Amino acid sequence: MPGQLRDYFVVLPDSVAGAVVAGRLPAPEATGPAPRTGDALTVAHPSGRPWVVARPLHRRVSHLARGTDALVLIGPDRVPDAVLAGLLEGARDRAGLERRLARLPGLYHVVARLSGETWIRGTASGLRRIYHARHPEAGTLASDRPAALARLTDAPLDDGALALRLLDFVPHPLSRRVVWRGVHETAAGYGLALPVAAPGTAAVPGPTEYRWWEPPPGELSLAEGARRLGDAVAASVRAHVGGVDRISCELSGGMDSTALTFAARETGPAALSLLTVAARDRYSEDETWARRAVEAAGRTTPGATVPAPATVPDHHIIPADDAPYFYADLAATAEELNDEPLPVAPGRARAHLLLSRAHATGSRYHLTGYGGDELFLGLPHAYQDLFHGNPLTAWNHLSGLRHQLGWPLLPTVKALLDRSTFPRWIANAVGTEPQPVARTPLLSWGVRQSLRPWFTDHANALITEEFRAAAEHAEPIDPWRGRHVDIDAVRMGARHFQAMEDVGMTIGLPVAAPFYDDRILEATLAVRLPERVSPWRYKPLLAEAMRGVVPDALLARTTKDHMSSDEHQGLSEHAPELTELWTDSRLAAHGLVDSRRLLRLAAEPFSPVLAEHSISPTVAGETWLRTAENAWPVPRRPSTSEATL
Repeated sequence: MPGQLRDYFVVLPDSVAGAVVAGRLPAPEATGPAPRTGDALTVAHPSGRPWVVARPLHRRVSHLARGTDALVLIGPDRVPDAVLAGLLEGARDRAGLERRLARLPGLYHVVARLSGETWIRGTASGLRRIYHARHPEAGTLASDRPAALARLTDAPLDDGALALRLLDFVPHPLSRRVVWRGVHETAAGYGLALPVAAPGTAAVPGPTEYRWWEPPPGELSLAEGARRLGDAVAASVRAHVGGVDRISCELSGGMDSTALTFAARETGPAALSLLTVAARDRYSEDETWARRAVEAAGRTTPGATVPAPATVPDHHIIPADDAPYFYADLAATAEELNDEPLPVAPGRARAHLLLSRAHATGSRYHLTGYGGDELFLGLPHAYQDLFHGNPLTAWNHLSGLRHQLGWPLLPTVKALLDRSTFPRWIANAVGTEPQPVARTPLLSWGVRQSLRPWFTDHANALITEEFRAAAEHAEPIDPWRGRHVDIDAVRMGARHFQAMEDVGMTIGLPVAAPFYDDRILEATLAVRLPERVSPWRYKPLLAEAMRGVVPDALLARTTKDHMSSDEHQGLSEHAPELTELWTDSRLAAHGLVDSRRLLRLAAEPFSPVLAEHSISPTVAGETWLRTAENAWPVPRRPSTSEATL
């Protein structure tokens, strides 16, 4: 595989053609009882042909077979054979195995074979995804990496899916539109079943999706939900760094990173390095709070299970002047081939600096607080759900939020009473006119977006048609509007986090966001709405869950810093790089952007157009497209007659 890909696995059919496809992947080594991370390895079908071929750079592959049944788990930690046996034995079907898998942290890809049927799934949070494509000779192939399938099937790029990635975000269900034709993404919360050929025939039915995850009802009190969430956070952190001697955490000073810092400290590493990037904004409070957290982490926390001397942290403050602005070193994005263009790509240089500094401390695993905002802040759309069952409480909470955000009264009431269906919303979720956000009540199925002035008519037509076509069969993630938006926001954030993971792969440092664990998502959604979302308390569920682990003084913070100034300044600082980017634009070659308009904007970084419309997704699309087109040469596909099995 090309060097730009991070770790991957591919699931192959039990056939001569499937074995030929395996030959186009790196030659695997025989699997031992504990294969080393970074080795290519194979788990075989009962026939001896390759079934799962993986290259786990930092993740661990655990597998066990019982007769013709088998289970493979790919995740942050190796699962002991005894645990695998307990999961597999007695599981008569998928549902039975899923009930057993619920005991584990929700961080693993699952590949299983029961009664001759292979099935694969990722995570409900969307952090781990599954893709599939049809090979003309081997049939259905599945992988966690669409680029791997695109290479194996010689799939061309899909301009419609690529155009969608030029928006700020791609909502459900359009987020599943893969940027290579013929490659398909299985929905998060769904698995992919690959049945075998019927007896006496050579025909193999196509893959089918099945639902394995449902969001729990929001019935728990804050106290009970906090206990569950605290247990889930501790379990997820242990699954990543338990037993690792040297670890690091990004300590921004916010509640999310502070919570993970103290949870990591509880695992008792020999060395704990904390990294804080100082802000250029003199009004920023992050560094002050980070220093307070470090000071508190050096003391014994009441009720802590690990003595303070074993976890005294080493604090590294990265000076603000060392931190690159956004859009720095855009050429370096070619070092990773993400599954798709991600709008966070223009911040890669900043992420690379942080992870490089963490790696230089000797860290063997790095934790971040990504996902905390999507999970614990609570989006206003939730009050639509609350309004149905408890209108007085919903209006009381919404009134407090309305005054904080400056929402006008009548538009807020109108938005609260709106009953538009999800298909109707998705059909009108993009338009040419700018979308006012600051004082617009956000109570619908999502946020309406505007097409960029530098998009071509062709791009606008592609995007509009994608939304229109999706509306014909669109179903929400959840019938309740607020829960739909909550879950979609988590999955969107998990998708974007891949950029950080891939930078870590380049550096050689595993990077994890434990908050994207399914068990944490479930614990959050299980709490009653008016208790987990409040305009008068900052992240109340997380604060209660971490009480006794994180000092109360640190849980009292109610503010959050932002880096918007670094992005705007980056447009000016890196105008020459942006000019070079648009001079020979690949997006323009695909007919999606007006390169002359983009060149003018590069020369006018403080243009009102750029203040109104973010250019980050377009930059991400351009840099990704250059990487994808140069990732590997298109090879000749060998025929099955060339197999030597």
